[in-house]
Amino acid sequence: MGAVSKEIMEKAVQKWGKSAQILTLLEEMSELQKELIKNINRNQNNLDAVIDETADVEIMLAQMKHIYQIEQAVQERIPIKLQKVMKRLED
Repeated sequence: MGAVSKEIMEKAVQKWGKSAQILTLLEEMSELQKELIKNINRNQNNLDAVIDETADVEIMLAQMKHIYQIEQAVQERIPIKLQKVMKRLED
C-alpha cells in the first residue's frame, strides 16, 4: 500500500487502538465467510457483497501487517507457501 494508505492505517490505529483493529479484522473475515456461504450453500447471486467484504478483509489484513510491522516477512513467506501448494498439487 502507498504512503497515503499507511497514513490512513496509522490514524485508524491511533484513533481506535490495536485491539479494536484486530477485532475488526476478525469481524470482516466473518462477514466475508457469511457471504461466501450464502453464495455456495444458498446459491445466491451476491457477488457485490463478496467483493465488498473481500475489500474490507484486504484493508484490515494490510492494517495487521502495519500494526505488527510484518509486511516484508509476509511477502517473503508467500513463495514458500506457494511452493507447498505446488508440491501438494503434484502429489
